[in-house]
Amino acid sequence: MRVLTLVMAETLAAGSTVIEALGNHLNVDMGTWWQPDDAFFDLLRDKEIANSMLAEVGGKLVADGNVAEKVKTQKKIIRDFLAGENGRQKIETWLPRWMKFPAESYTSRGGFGTADQWAQVQPLFVRK
Repeated sequence: MRVLTLVMAETLAAGSTVIEALGNHLNVDMGTWWQPDDAFFDLLRDKEIANSMLAEVGGKLVADGNVAEKVKTQKKIIRDFLAGENGRQKIETWLPRWMKFPAESYTSRGGFGTADQWAQVQPLFVRK
């Protein structure tokens, strides 16, 4: 069964409607398996998204106070909260909205495929 599980997991397409449906149905908690690492922060370059993430981990007041800061500075503050360093309260469990089930976008710009995929299957999970 372990091998079958791994084979199945490797063959499912990430970001597909199948993954969104399964993740929601199985109540998958990605926080058990994933934590932000250097690669995650290296790929985070959008100032609006970084500020929204800062609001999630540090609160609206911290995010508003750093809205004009560079992305690099905002990422450093996020890391401080996640690690509990530089006088920041440690945040134990945090996932970006993209990693949750259902996936959500940080902006209203559109074009976030995973959230679009969820929108296609969401009606199947409405309890009547």
